[in-house]
Amino acid sequence: MAQFELHSRNLAPEQVAHSHDFHQLILATCGVTELAMEGQGERVTARRGCLIPSSRHHEYQGDGSNRTLVLDIPVQHLASLEKGSEIERLFDKPRFFTVPPALNQLTHALAHQLDQCPALQNEIAVLLLRALYMYLQDAPKQTADQLGVRCISERLDLERLDAWLDQHLADEVRVEQLAALCALSPGHFHSCFRELTGVTPLAYVQSRRLEHARTLVRHSALSLGHIAMLVGFRDQGSFSRAYRRYFEISPSSDR
Repeated sequence: MAQFELHSRNLAPEQVAHSHDFHQLILATCGVTELAMEGQGERVTARRGCLIPSSRHHEYQGDGSNRTLVLDIPVQHLASLEKGSEIERLFDKPRFFTVPPALNQLTHALAHQLDQCPALQNEIAVLLLRALYMYLQDAPKQTADQLGVRCISERLDLERLDAWLDQHLADEVRVEQLAALCALSPGHFHSCFRELTGVTPLAYVQSRRLEHARTLVRHSALSLGHIAMLVGFRDQGSFSRAYRRYFEISPSSDR
């Protein structure tokens, strides 16, 4: 029986208010969830995560199109981990934190691994906890370069870009359009974006198209051709090839 429970969820657009007798880590790969704890409220996104201590009352409401990793952490099981007492201290109080590009990429990879091998949820959960601990331990020691990336992040405003992209998934998206939203030249935007996220703008757009497509593949009765059109592919064939490359499974099999 797994010591930790890790789930990939789509949080619905309905308000939920509760508490539970275990800690919880919330990370998203796409979409938005409004979450509030003891008067402190923020948006959980691919760029912003949340730690919820045991027994703390909290409320949340998803946007219906998010993909969210929810890790339940029984307090008694932390002692079995290396540096378990230090990890336990991360949950001394409710906490929202910035998700750096490396942790975001790891979250994407582990969410995919969880989909493929749900029996490994405990091992995946432990890896995610250790990665989070290492990042939060290093966060106070940021170098000038890392602080520069934070400034770039504020200038780029990924949440605004994500919201715009979600409205234009069916359209052709050009780097010039994204750069204009951030009041940057295309060249400067491209280099800043890659420094911040580790991928090019167009690769990011492609991944966002496919993440949204997977939600539709799994949770709607739309034909694959219709889904391909909704997320900006010219035909079902090119959509299926891109889907298989990205998720290592065809959309028809995933459905």
